[in-house]
Amino acid sequence: MLLDETTLLAMRWDEDGLLPAIAQDANTGKVLMLAYMNAQSLRRTLETGQAVFWSRSRQTLWRKGATSGHTQRVIDIRIDCDADTLLLLVDPAGPACHTNAETCFFRSLDDFSAAPERL
Repeated sequence: MLLDETTLLAMRWDEDGLLPAIAQDANTGKVLMLAYMNAQSLRRTLETGQAVFWSRSRQTLWRKGATSGHTQRVIDIRIDCDADTLLLLVDPAGPACHTNAETCFFRSLDDFSAAPERL
């Protein structure tokens, strides 16, 4: 799929030029993680078929699994009704979370303390 300028302009990017991007396992339906994409990372994802995100902390592109090997092959990309959030249906090659958990959403809010330790 090619990303044309009309499509890019129709998307509702935030003030930093980003959209939240939810990665969901295409086979199990499990929500794996949330990251952010800019136009460049979205283009790179479409070109390579691998999930590429924008690191807000490092201010650079990062391909999911570049160091861990836990890549995410993109099966489909969907956009929500408001055109401000992306859903990536992926085939993960290993856990999504940097803690090695299958998903980043492994903790219940009930178990989350008022002052959680940063992972």
